[in-house]
This record gives sequence, C-alpha cells and structure tokens, in this order.
Amino acid sequence: MKIFCSGIGGIGLSAYAALQHAAGHQVTGSDRSGSVLIDDLRKQGITVTLTQDGSAIPPDADLFVYSEAIAKESPERRRAEELAVQSESYFQALGQLSRGKRVIAVCGTHGKSSTTAMAARVLGDAGLDPTVVVGTKVRELDGRNWRKGTSDIFLVEACEYRKSFHFLDPSIVLMTNIDGDHFDAFTSIEDYRQAFVDFLKRLPPEGNVITHGDDPASAAVVQASGRPMLDADRYPLIALTTPGLHMRQNAQLVLALADHLGLDATKTRQCLSEFSGTWRRMEVKGIMKNGATVIDDYAHHPVEIRATLSAMREAYPQQRIVCVFQPHTHDRTLKLYDAFTTAFSDADIVIIPNIYNARSEIETKEVDVDVFVADIAAGSMCDVRNGRSTDRTEATVRAETRAGDVVITMGAGDVTALADRLLI
Repeated sequence: MKIFCSGIGGIGLSAYAALQHAAGHQVTGSDRSGSVLIDDLRKQGITVTLTQDGSAIPPDADLFVYSEAIAKESPERRRAEELAVQSESYFQALGQLSRGKRVIAVCGTHGKSSTTAMAARVLGDAGLDPTVVVGTKVRELDGRNWRKGTSDIFLVEACEYRKSFHFLDPSIVLMTNIDGDHFDAFTSIEDYRQAFVDFLKRLPPEGNVITHGDDPASAAVVQASGRPMLDADRYPLIALTTPGLHMRQNAQLVLALADHLGLDATKTRQCLSEFSGTWRRMEVKGIMKNGATVIDDYAHHPVEIRATLSAMREAYPQQRIVCVFQPHTHDRTLKLYDAFTTAFSDADIVIIPNIYNARSEIETKEVDVDVFVADIAAGSMCDVRNGRSTDRTEATVRAETRAGDVVITMGAGDVTALADRLLI
C-alpha cells in the first residue's frame, strides 16, 4: 500500500508512519519544518518533503493520513480530495492499524506518555513483545516513539483531543487523571469528562479500567461508563529513578496492569524502579558553561507545571530553580488563567519568553504578557519576568544564572530549542 502522511513530523503520526514502513508499505510524507523525528524517519528510508502545497502526494496513493494540526482547507487535504484518495486522520488510521489486536490504551489529562513508557518497559521486560505507540521518545524503544512487536498486544497512548481516542477499540484502559484541557475542542468540563465516559464504553463489558480510585473525577467517569475498575491506589508507591509524586502515581497504574496480566510482582517493581524517564519529561540535558543544570520538560497545563516543579524541588531542594515557561496558545492560557497564576510556587524565578501560537484558527484574544507576569508573581510568590523573546530570554538566563542553579525550559512549543542552545 502507498501511504502519504501530512504532518508526518508529529509525535503520533511519525510513529504510525514508521510502523507502516516497517510493515512493508511505501510511506512518504510532509511537514512544515525539520525536526529530530523527521531526521529519524529519513534514516529509516522514509521520504519527507518540507513543502506542503500538495505536489508531493503521489497521484496513485492508496491512503492519505493527516495530523490534527492539518486544517481541512489546507492544500494537501484539498489535493487528496481532488485525487479521490482515501483520507483518514491519524487516530482513524491508528484505529484501523490496531484493530483485532489486544489494545492497552493509556488515557487521561496528564501523564499519558510517561505511563505508556513505563508500561512498555514492563511488558517488554516480561517478554510480552508489544507493539507500542507513545507520544515521546523512549530509551527502552531505542530512543524512538514506536516499536513493532510480534505479539497481539498493542500498547498505545490515547489522546482525547477532538475525541480522537474514540477511534480505538481498547481491551484494557489505564486512565491517569481527569483534570480538563483542550477547551477549544470541548465546551465545558462536563463535555470533557463525557468524552472519557464514551471512550470507556468502547471497552467490552468485561473490559477493565485501571485508575486511581481515590481521585473523585476518575472514579466518577468509570462509574458512569459501567465498566469494572481496578484501583491502582491499592498498590504501594515505589521509589523511582525519576523524581516526583506524579511519576510514582503513574507507576502505580503499571503495577496494577502487571498484576492484572499475571506478571511477577517483584520483577515488575524492580523494572519500574529503574525507569529513568523519557524525552522532554524532566529530561536532564546537561550543564551550562557557568555550572547551571539544564532540564527540559513538556508541561503546558497548570497541573503539569505544579507537579513538575514540585518534583524539581524534591530532586534539588537547596538549588535555585529558574523556570522558562512558554505558554502553549493564547486560548489555553486565557481559559486556565487563574490556575496558571498559582502554578509556579516551587520556582524561584519564572521567565515568560512569548506565547506559542500553535493553532491560529482558535486564537480569538491575546494574552497581555505583562499583566500575566504580574499575576503569576502575585499568585505564586516568586520573581517573574517578561522575557520578550527567546533570544532575549537566553541572554537573561546566561547573565543571571550561576553554578548550582537549575534551569528548566518548559512548554509544548519551540522553547525546547532553548535548552539545547544554553548548552553551547
């Protein structure tokens, strides 16, 4: 089959493309700019073009798969329609790819990638040889975001954005938490939670949901779905190489999964205790020339920020923590504004370089960054600055940090590039 992937550099679609290429299909794709993920796809033999005007789509393509970031009116989606090529979103295509498999889906507002990575480690160590699709690069997957296994187990990170996970047919669901996000796609917290209820109803009647029974929102969603719940809170919190209570809670979900699958408990605990994290999740990048440690993290929701900074304070109790946070869209920032202002109390200095405009079609109002900075300072009781650009933020960090400081670049946008530049 000849498959073209539009937005192939996305963390999900890149994994799908690689799996289909590994299965022997002819896969090509496009994106708007290069990345480490695209570099890796090219090393695998997948042709990727950095123009998206529609010209790269083979006229005889059998399937056109597009990322959620590719708008309906984009040149490539229009061209695929003109060519009468079968078109599917990434999650539609992933649903087809995983059909007939024993799908273990990891869903929730936060912690999906880390939990999926932990589960991949445990299942692989137990010899179950799963296929894996995860939203980050994982050491245990040879530094990639996918793995082609030989068993019928298909472990997948299931995203709720635009109800994408409704294209999956899970056998088991691990649900991390239900806090609320993506309010450009959901009308209310009730609408958001209902998406999870409807997803759990896709389980067979005997299909189990593994979640934290002590979390009222998660428990209520499971109850509304009518599916049986396995309570991860019955399992003890174990020490991990990676810091943070939220990571230990993610590990509880995997302990419960392993128990449900009949895996050896002692081996599972040992395997999890050696888990050392993933790409862009409290990832230690290196040391600046001035002696400051640089860490990069994907957190872009207030709950994630609070959890990550708490973990950093746990790991570096005496050090000064400098957080460079790039908000991901004006829309999310405005809709979760009050929660953002109180999320940074474990940082000593916070710098906001800019607002990352990921989806221009949803941006109806802009954040006043100076006001936002003042409100964070008042709500989190720390020193907060308007960085005014990533370049000026970089200069500030270089000038004001010293040996022993911890600099954490944080956000779902291009702030991750700053972490690399600080090490030069």
